[in-house]
Amino acid sequence: MDNIFNAIVVEENENGTFSQNIKEKNINDLPEGDLLVRVKYSCLNYKDALSFSGNKGVTKNYPHTPGIDATGIVEFSTSSEFIKGEEVIVSGYDMGMNTSGGFGEYIRVPKGWASHLPDGLDALGSMVIGTAGLTAGLCVGALQSINGVANKKAVVTGATGGVGCIAVKLLSLLGADVTAISGKSEATEFLQSIGAKEILLRDDFLSSVRKPMGKGQWDIAVDVAGGDILSGLIASMNYGGAITCCGLVAGPNFDTTVFPFILRGNSLIGIDSGMIPIKEKSKIWQLFADDWRLDGLDSLHKTVDMQGMMGEVKKILIGNQVGRVILKHN
Repeated sequence: MDNIFNAIVVEENENGTFSQNIKEKNINDLPEGDLLVRVKYSCLNYKDALSFSGNKGVTKNYPHTPGIDATGIVEFSTSSEFIKGEEVIVSGYDMGMNTSGGFGEYIRVPKGWASHLPDGLDALGSMVIGTAGLTAGLCVGALQSINGVANKKAVVTGATGGVGCIAVKLLSLLGADVTAISGKSEATEFLQSIGAKEILLRDDFLSSVRKPMGKGQWDIAVDVAGGDILSGLIASMNYGGAITCCGLVAGPNFDTTVFPFILRGNSLIGIDSGMIPIKEKSKIWQLFADDWRLDGLDSLHKTVDMQGMMGEVKKILIGNQVGRVILKHN
């Protein structure tokens, strides 16, 4: 096996700026780990874009290769749990943050970061889902455990993004009546195609909200936005409603009172997909291969090479991304 491979490498310049290029790396320079994986696909997440841009809150040391998601083939293993030739999914933990990630053709990681690719889910499909879909799945699983999902009035914010579009599609599959909230007026047809029954423009939603507690509209919610949008959702849930909170693209702070919680019995549930135990991640991947199997994933993504991925990062940083972007390695 040739030890040289290609990767997107972000470097810090002497003047404090950052540059991004496709460079050759050596497998021997990868961190220690139980599994050496030849990456077939990775995908673009907002955290990747932050690392790509030189955000020290995500990645402390450069040069660095982003990519918090990867699926590929085990080339070498020190663990009896994984054998050479098996396909695996690696998502979250420290990969792509301070450990070289899936924007390179090889990764080396601890065995506790990897799940076997389940039957019924192919490598490409697993990356269309990716950390974004894993997060959406955890949100939907939490809502199912509290209120159920079938026949519920559901709302998803940031609905054209990675988490949002998978959440819309999954909730629709499971029988919910889904409203999608988005800032993109041109995305109506896309949102309808993935299962949204109603589309609300973000500004129209915000202007309609009465706080601290307005008319109840929804039973369950997946919020990726935070900020004023989450404040509006909290004021707009039906009695016994539940909101899963998993993002902050509209800001980390939100404004509310205790009234929706003590007068309507509402719940606000925090969701993290990065550091949950690998057994919990593996359960979600298995659900996506079985009961939660999503048709039409091809319509949710586009595939790019390394050069194309560098252009796509700029789009996600300014909020112009729709659906999922997949990096395919040769």
